[in-house]
Amino acid sequence: MKADVSETKHTKLEAPHARVFVPNDTAARSVGADAVAAAIEALELDVEIVRNGSRGAYWLEPLVEIDTPRGRIGFANITATQVSALFADGTLPNEDHPLSVGLVEDIPWLRDQHRITFRRAGLIDPLSLSDYRTHGGWAGLEHALTLTPQAIIDEVNASGLRGRGGAAFPAGIKWQTVLNARSATKYIVCNADEGDSGTFADRLLMEADPFQLVEGMIIAGLAVGATRGFIYLRSEYPHTIHVMTRALELARSAGMLGSAVMGSPHAFDLVLRVGGGAYICGEETALLESLEGKRGVVRAKPPLPALSGLFGQPTVINNVLTLAAVSGIASHGGAHYAGFGIDRSTGTMPFQLGGNVLRGGVVEVPFGITLADLVTRFGGGSYSTRPIKAIQVGGPLGAYLPESQWGTPLGYEHFAAIGAMLGHGGVVVFDDTVDMGEQAEFAMAFCAHESCGKCTPCRIGSTRAVEVIKRIRRSESTRKNWELLDELCETMELGSLCALGGLAPMPVRSVMKHFSGDL
Repeated sequence: MKADVSETKHTKLEAPHARVFVPNDTAARSVGADAVAAAIEALELDVEIVRNGSRGAYWLEPLVEIDTPRGRIGFANITATQVSALFADGTLPNEDHPLSVGLVEDIPWLRDQHRITFRRAGLIDPLSLSDYRTHGGWAGLEHALTLTPQAIIDEVNASGLRGRGGAAFPAGIKWQTVLNARSATKYIVCNADEGDSGTFADRLLMEADPFQLVEGMIIAGLAVGATRGFIYLRSEYPHTIHVMTRALELARSAGMLGSAVMGSPHAFDLVLRVGGGAYICGEETALLESLEGKRGVVRAKPPLPALSGLFGQPTVINNVLTLAAVSGIASHGGAHYAGFGIDRSTGTMPFQLGGNVLRGGVVEVPFGITLADLVTRFGGGSYSTRPIKAIQVGGPLGAYLPESQWGTPLGYEHFAAIGAMLGHGGVVVFDDTVDMGEQAEFAMAFCAHESCGKCTPCRIGSTRAVEVIKRIRRSESTRKNWELLDELCETMELGSLCALGGLAPMPVRSVMKHFSGDL
């Protein structure tokens, strides 16, 4: 939307050092947030420019926010060329400005969410320890320091928290296994190798509220008796690497990490490690191999990482969203967290809306909302305004869902019942121009490209399946190749060593079942 900012009403600055927020998030920076911040600074106004994290409303970025007595007023899609007129004559624009979205907290897209994990995202300076504490940070850790390890795990069990990844394994059971393991050395490993297409919540959390991840990992260490942790971060996130590196330095200098956490007898320290860009290293055992300096290939199970993980020691491996939820559980109690959601899918899930969608971004809501409600009410339908044909949930290994399944509640068991999965919460929308045969081929080709090659069903099966899909799309011996594709999918599902090969058939089978005409 173009605006003539020169005729906008303004409000005179009422006090020195009024705060102006400009996101420093990767997505906001990609559409000019740095240039906007530089343009504001060049005006030499008596304002404090705060580079906050994004609120995840990426359809509004760059979203400039200005503190007022009533709250923070937002101005959407600001460009650097609009800045001088936006702050004409050294004054602040008010809510009458054409690009104003009013009070940010009253934007329906944000107001209708229930943010627990992302409650501070966009509100604070991500690298300000005082901001973090002012907005409830460290409260969970302070309480956890008064509890026994078993009591911490009991709260996690009471919360029903499950891993916010493909397996959705109960976090408390994994922690209990590590606590009970007999070893003088134990580790906490954060899987921040966010490689699924259409996912970006891990990155947003680490860039907008990095101390929350740090706090969650410390609590996990207290719970299982670990004194050392590792964050395995994907190399494709350079700004995230910078933010997390600085956050660890600040936490260490403030005594939150080190030999005496918060002055307690408990020691815990964190190390950041950067991956080499392999999708397979999102699988927990391949990640461990990479952390140990080896080629990232999948390990056979047993033994489980909870008993013999990093360097052969008992290890908790959880992803960013799982560990980030822990601080809130520790501060408010497991029962409070379990009060949200549906059935065994408790708490909230940060769904990531992407693809051909009007309002893309991170939407944190309790489990149980339907896919249709999420995509229409929050996403606003397709960006192209054309009818939506398919929605893929759960990353590149997730099923493509037809309209008949969009009424399914977003819950782990509910999606499993229709042959789908929630995964990391990525939701990718396709309008009616999509060729689902092409998508099926892409999904299997992705698996063939990213396979670590250790097991035959994944290494050979995925390559042969791509060839078969190509023949089907060329209408070559369709019935024979259709049956062969079905057999290859079954072999991969039952015989692959890890979830990459085991789940790769899911999107292909969904196309075969619901969009067969496109094949």
